[in-house]
Amino acid sequence: MSRLGAGRRLETQELPRDVIESTHSLRTHDGSTVDGVLRTVPGVRTVVSVMHPRQDVTHHPLVPELLARGFAVWTQGTRSVNNDIALLHEQALLDVAAGQKFLRQREFDAVVTLGHSGGGTLFAYYHEQAGSPDRLAAGPGGRPTGFAEAEMPLPDAAVFMAPHPGQGALLQRMIDPSVVDESDPMSIDPELDPYAEANGFRPAPQPSSYSAEFVARYRLAQRDRIARIDAVARERLDDIAAARRRHEQTSNPADRRRALAPRVLTTYRTDADLRGVDLSLDPNDRPYGSLFGRRPDLTNYGLVGFGRFATPEAWLSTWSGLSSKANLLRCIPNVTAPTLLVELTGDQACFPADIDAIVDASGAKDFALARVAGTHFGGPLTPGGPTGNHLAAQEIGAWLAERFPAA
Repeated sequence: MSRLGAGRRLETQELPRDVIESTHSLRTHDGSTVDGVLRTVPGVRTVVSVMHPRQDVTHHPLVPELLARGFAVWTQGTRSVNNDIALLHEQALLDVAAGQKFLRQREFDAVVTLGHSGGGTLFAYYHEQAGSPDRLAAGPGGRPTGFAEAEMPLPDAAVFMAPHPGQGALLQRMIDPSVVDESDPMSIDPELDPYAEANGFRPAPQPSSYSAEFVARYRLAQRDRIARIDAVARERLDDIAAARRRHEQTSNPADRRRALAPRVLTTYRTDADLRGVDLSLDPNDRPYGSLFGRRPDLTNYGLVGFGRFATPEAWLSTWSGLSSKANLLRCIPNVTAPTLLVELTGDQACFPADIDAIVDASGAKDFALARVAGTHFGGPLTPGGPTGNHLAAQEIGAWLAERFPAA
């Protein structure tokens, strides 16, 4: 059966015949509503929670794999599933908390989080805040989080599968720094153009070759572009706050309307990680291309991409590699529960250097690393070969069985 798996259509197994499935709507600490699906099998005592901040994981390929191994699976969305223009990671943590509270009420012996791709950072951020005696009071845009008052049950273990470093950190290394005018998708600084042959690019499918000097200059320029967008986002939030203060003082209807107008940011050209076309940079078994396609020199100019549209507050909370708190390496030292990290050797978003950094930074005393063949979304490396999802499920199932017997 073909299902959407972490954002890509992949083949999945059928659910085991004895699965009991139920749907649930949950109320969050701040009064929002989120939905989830609980699937159990007879005698199950451990539940695996699967989430992603932006995508629907109801039919993630690992669901039937884990059920077949005797584990219950809870798949849940955030309030921003499939529409991330206003995605605040701080709100998403309250969504996670609602699910964790629900699972504790079901009286499972153990609750395990499983974060694939961006779900990894979401859960790492949750573990960090749930276990902190001094939780974050406000998000990067200044909005109170409500974490201190919220019930945030701490999970018993964490599994990270192909965890990229966070939406913002990922975008920072994919954003095209050659954009010189944020209002013009065709504006370009030729000296920073990642897809210019003068800078080392070669037309697909030839591998490109960028000099160390260009790579260093390019990475710095990417950071600078993020900083410029951050400044615009903060300026717009300041304008909104000023309008709100004026309305409180004068009750001017125009100021009230201005305070409600988010002025959505549009960010062009965000498929330009040099590693997509130069496979010698941080090498692994990945195929040529990016998360979005085999021709990043073309998809970079298309509609699909990270952070295309965002409110100023969502930009700072989620898409800014400089401002977002949802950063895996920032959070992972405070994830102290037993931890399994699954590396997919053909990953196009979580590279070997990322894996090494996660291993070094992990705060878990019980920590394990598993490497399996597969692409970022769990596809096979070779046609007809085993999928990365299936190989990962074998590793995850064995690791869980050692710590939390299935029944």
